[in-house]
Amino acid sequence: MRAQPRGARGTFGHPYSALNLRLVLALFGLVVGVALGTLALAAGLTWLAVLLFLLAATALVDAVVVELRRRARAREGGGHGSLFE
Repeated sequence: MRAQPRGARGTFGHPYSALNLRLVLALFGLVVGVALGTLALAAGLTWLAVLLFLLAATALVDAVVVELRRRARAREGGGHGSLFE
């Protein structure tokens, strides 16, 4: 293994947390799922619309869970607001 870069906050035993990045990806999945589900519904592809809306619902649940974890971490004094905390 290579040496850890100077100023790196994560360590081998305590790696970075990617909660903010995970939140961004969940919100992206929510927007894309709803948009494509709406288009699929308009095109008459009901099965595809249901599948995409389920994907969007999963992304919404993930975004809520991540936000709850971010708030808990902020109460503990952790996190710096970057994509990787």
